[in-house]
Amino acid sequence: MSNFPYQDRFAVHRRLPEEGADRSAVLEQLATMAAEEDAFWETGRCSGTMYCGDHEHYGFLNQAFGLFSHVNVLQRDMCPSATKFEAEIVAMVLDLLHGEAVEGTVPGGLVSSGGTGSIAHAVLAYREAGAARGITRPNLIKPETAHPAFDKACHLFGVELRRAPTDPVTTMVDVDWVDRHVDQQTVAVVGSACNYGYGTVDPIGELSELALAHGVGLHVDACLGGFILPFGQELGYDIPVFDFRLPGVTTISADTHKYGYALKGTSVLSFRDKALRNAQYFFLTDWSGGKYCSPGMEGSRSGGLLAATWASLVHLGREGFRRYARQIFDTSAAMQEVVRSHPALRILGSPTFLFSFTSDAFDVYHVNDFMRGRGWRFNGQQYPNALHMAVTRPQTQPGVAGAFAADLADAVEYAEAHSGEAPSSGAIYGGVAGGMTDEADAFIKAVMADMMDAQQEVPTEG
Repeated sequence: MSNFPYQDRFAVHRRLPEEGADRSAVLEQLATMAAEEDAFWETGRCSGTMYCGDHEHYGFLNQAFGLFSHVNVLQRDMCPSATKFEAEIVAMVLDLLHGEAVEGTVPGGLVSSGGTGSIAHAVLAYREAGAARGITRPNLIKPETAHPAFDKACHLFGVELRRAPTDPVTTMVDVDWVDRHVDQQTVAVVGSACNYGYGTVDPIGELSELALAHGVGLHVDACLGGFILPFGQELGYDIPVFDFRLPGVTTISADTHKYGYALKGTSVLSFRDKALRNAQYFFLTDWSGGKYCSPGMEGSRSGGLLAATWASLVHLGREGFRRYARQIFDTSAAMQEVVRSHPALRILGSPTFLFSFTSDAFDVYHVNDFMRGRGWRFNGQQYPNALHMAVTRPQTQPGVAGAFAADLADAVEYAEAHSGEAPSSGAIYGGVAGGMTDEADAFIKAVMADMMDAQQEVPTEG
């Protein structure tokens, strides 16, 4: 029995229809799906995912996008506005990340398709710059907690990835381990500000000194925190310096489509030295179709995303971002205090706006099971089993933090009563928190492959 979405309500298109559908009918279907799916996160009970949640803001961005949605930014002679948008986006991000502190080089940047795109471009740039210095077997060192996009990029670009262990209490990278494992083939080390799992900031200052001492690059992954941590600093929150004010930091990724409140599909990769950015430019001068060059991996890109991202930054300004950051930090602090009020729960590390909690008294996925029934959607973690909440603007709505407190109290009571049972959620890895056998790893990969297959394929007829 297939569970293909909406097959019981709308036609399933297994082939291109012979005759096109009426525009109004198409829009009606889309509106129905959008309204029903939006209703889930509009409650404020969904961790992360929807960073803005303001339909008026989305409407504004959609207008900006629509004006340039048909434009291909490859054709800058036809659409010089793309150059204005992209250059000013990069300039605003460099300003936010203290590009003015850079001395001796000219900073630069590029707009990518998202966090994975920015990370991939950074790894590619380090590989190419390393090759120019004679490095033939490049390696990159990342904290285990750093985003899997680094693993993906290293896999794609033939870079050896070395995973540094993290402190189980602070969740931050073991800098001494990194120091011992840098060698002549290391092109860069990585730190997160903040990491996706725990919302904690790695010791970027120490990594900066290490990078300078070894003469390697330092990439700061601020995909998640790049557009909120700077404003948290301005507001007086205890957030360490992680940007270009540290001389060892050579690249920073920051997602405009997260706390930059732009539409999905944009991120900015900033470089201390634009020569490093230029190392990953692609040129083909002897193609029969003409001379070809590309500043990044993508070819055609929609001018709509550049326009909408530019519009979001210019419209909100520092005051707008600062105001939303205050609301988010205050809400996160309140929710963290709720977690700390339960002796059976434990927050991991010293988080910022995003926090993660576990339990030493029971499997925390019992809490997840109960909270699901109350409409909450957390992101699950393992090693140890934990739940994380990335606080976004929807959580700052009146009543959400109070509902979290009431529901979590009931969830802890439920978890304590069912501590001797296996939870329903997290079952795939709940029983192997100490490690996996090769057979278990292969099984889980097969299940995940089936999940991805299901996202791409329509059900067969009959």
